[in-house]
Amino acid sequence: MTQWTRWGSVDPELAAYLTLLEPVDPDDLAGHRLMQRKQWAAAIAEPDQRVTVGMLEDQSDVAAPPVRLRTYWCDEAGPFAPALVWLHGGAFAVGFCEIDDDLCSWLAGEVGCHILVPEYRLAPEHPYPAGFQDAYDTLTWVAANAVALGVDRRRIAVGGASAGGALAAAVCLRARDEGGPAIAFQLLVYPVTDDRLDTPSMRMFTDSPVFDARAAELMWQRYLGPARPAAPPYAAPMRADSLRGLPPTYLLTTHLDPLRDEGLAYGLRLIAEGVETELHHVPQAFHGFDTVAPTAGLSQRVWRDYAAALRRALAP
Repeated sequence: MTQWTRWGSVDPELAAYLTLLEPVDPDDLAGHRLMQRKQWAAAIAEPDQRVTVGMLEDQSDVAAPPVRLRTYWCDEAGPFAPALVWLHGGAFAVGFCEIDDDLCSWLAGEVGCHILVPEYRLAPEHPYPAGFQDAYDTLTWVAANAVALGVDRRRIAVGGASAGGALAAAVCLRARDEGGPAIAFQLLVYPVTDDRLDTPSMRMFTDSPVFDARAAELMWQRYLGPARPAAPPYAAPMRADSLRGLPPTYLLTTHLDPLRDEGLAYGLRLIAEGVETELHHVPQAFHGFDTVAPTAGLSQRVWRDYAAALRRALAP
């Protein structure tokens, strides 16, 4: 049966995972980072058998990347494979390039693509634009080294979850604005898009699981600095004057999420401004549900959707 909480109805499998979550003090950034590392080390996923997982320093035939890079090479992809530059979530302040091993390993094997995940610099030690610059430099580096990497530079996608979704969207904006590398597709998973925090869902979800309005306010303070100036479009993509000319998009939002309405608004703007956009909204799910509960049926369903969207977009 569907589970009911003070936030609304929750998928029963996801509700069961909520009982296992360790509490996180949003003000204790060092503790949050340490806990995340420990959780990852305790639950290291077995890589997909079709995929070789490693760090880019394992490859000596390419120039040094701009930052530390986690790689997922699909062994069956052929000499000129599509590629996905994936940007991890973590409110611009937590996370590391190995954190999405289970998703990236599976996606690489399922889609038949190579995935590269940069360890971009984190706030508040490195506020905007540091992490964004690392993300964009990774894209340009992949495109410039496509032949050595065995990547088809006509089939490079960019994607990310949460704050990683903001970085992915911003990378696409800059590539469009500056005539940067051609991006075939953007995959935006419950993305951060707007620093103004002025939506019904942001006002509603003040104590929602995994991520709430208080965490969103802290996120922007850390990313932009304590004074919280208005964000430029490459920090908050919803502030862009135009979204025309962006790559085809898959965008997913979840119902029990303070970021819900800004994600939906960004997707609807993409559609209205002529960008081919597949917009998915998941009821009974909270922010980061597929990371918290990767084996749940709902999580597996959306992962299959990600793979199907990437396969269509990156087909030869």
